[in-house]
Amino acid sequence: MTNLNELKSRHATAAGEPCALLRKLFLAAVDAVDPLRVVPPHLPSRPRGRTLVFGAGKASARMALALERHWSGELEGVQGLVVTRYGHDEHCSRIEIVEAGHPMPDDAGAQAARRMLEMARGLGPDDLVIFLISGGGSALLSLPADGVAPEEKRRINGALLKCGATIQEINCVRKQLSAVKGGRLALACHPAQVLTLVISDVPGDDAAVVASGPSVAQDSSGAEALAILARHGIAVSTPLTALLSDPARAAPSAADLRLKEHRVVVVATAQQALQAAAAAAREHGYTPLVLGDSIEGESREIAIMHAGIARQIVRHGQPLAGPCVILSGGETTVTVRGGGRGGRNAEFLLSLAIALDGAEGIHAIACDTDGIDGTEDNAGAVLRPSTLRRARELGLDAKARLADNDGYSFFQQLDDLLITGPTRTNVNDFRAILIGAAT
Repeated sequence: MTNLNELKSRHATAAGEPCALLRKLFLAAVDAVDPLRVVPPHLPSRPRGRTLVFGAGKASARMALALERHWSGELEGVQGLVVTRYGHDEHCSRIEIVEAGHPMPDDAGAQAARRMLEMARGLGPDDLVIFLISGGGSALLSLPADGVAPEEKRRINGALLKCGATIQEINCVRKQLSAVKGGRLALACHPAQVLTLVISDVPGDDAAVVASGPSVAQDSSGAEALAILARHGIAVSTPLTALLSDPARAAPSAADLRLKEHRVVVVATAQQALQAAAAAAREHGYTPLVLGDSIEGESREIAIMHAGIARQIVRHGQPLAGPCVILSGGETTVTVRGGGRGGRNAEFLLSLAIALDGAEGIHAIACDTDGIDGTEDNAGAVLRPSTLRRARELGLDAKARLADNDGYSFFQQLDDLLITGPTRTNVNDFRAILIGAAT
């Protein structure tokens, strides 16, 4: 097991061993999207009136810290409230940091949302509201809309997380059930000036999707939400069906004039992280192949696709010859069928191990850039050519563990988990497959 500080201490010597180099590539990716690096260039000038800061997400506390450290002039006119996941706090002087539940919402997040709505009252056109938004904010800023039962909202959210729904589908539903998502919190700030800074964890980097867009409207409807729930077999009560069927209850349209002058800037993306990893790979003699920054699908199936590309490189030198590294990002999904432990990155690697079947000269890493794979304490894990052999020696059946969604336990027993703790950023999955050895 390795934590983030240990990774950094090994940074200068990581090139000697394949898995150490893979850890270095992951660190380069995370450093490239650190809020302390990406937020300051986009901070605005001080307004004539007050500056109010709202934030939600796993990276939001560190984004607030970046704002305070680089704000133009004194901080006396700055105040705000940011909600982040438990264990992701930062020490800010003017912006209050609240920790709340993720991925399952809790009352702390609901109370934070209520307080933001209250703080937004009475703002004028000379005032400025800065939203600091990152992945995870949807669960953290959870306040049911009028008429939505909190118990039903929690049940639906839990079912969506387990059924293999995409992040776009999940957020569409969340927007229609919320008092603050889908641009509703920004409406509460009218007529103040509004700037939204976003660290994107979603394929395509649509700011309206990140954290379900509390400050960014996107055209969607209750009817769409009902269709998604029906598609995944999630039951909806009669009162909620009636509420979602009412067009007047939909989230505000992107054409709403009250949102027209709002500025939105995506300050960090998966592509930036992949580019940083690619540059680090070149420094050590490996040619990078970036498959994409927005790969979606079932983790185990995406792994089989990656394995096929790796085998083509080994056998035929196509689409490039080794030594090389395959890089990809995005957000895969896991349909939970078993009772094991593990997130989508552990599931990806376990499926990859089975597909590669001990192929020589291939090492891999898969991690979540926020340092948390699913709900476990690991960022991800590493894969070696010896993984299946060592597993058999320990009596571990890789296929059975995959069927049970038990990637965490599998790699834990091999001592191949990567545990970093919270990185306080979040551009979703990072995957790297190293092929061959640089001379």
